[in-house]
Amino acid sequence: MDHFADRLRAAPQSRLQRGAAAEALALARELARRTQHVEEPGTEPREMPDAGMFAAADQITVAGHDFALVLKSDEEVAEAARLVEEARERAGV
Repeated sequence: MDHFADRLRAAPQSRLQRGAAAEALALARELARRTQHVEEPGTEPREMPDAGMFAAADQITVAGHDFALVLKSDEEVAEAARLVEEARERAGV
């Protein structure tokens, strides 16, 4: 996840505008949703706001680190890594 965030920070604005930032925001929202599901079961998850394309790297970093704190098994860690890698590939960074 940190590698994905670093790649986003280094990406040109044109790459971010072509979908890399949107892909990162979608990942951050999914990780935040999963974290909230564990921390606050039974409540409606709050959606991470769109803070703009230049904040996308920070958003996946924060959401990812929060999610890592609630993972309980190697399988959950592997699933999280898969989600991040798939998003990075779709973002093209």
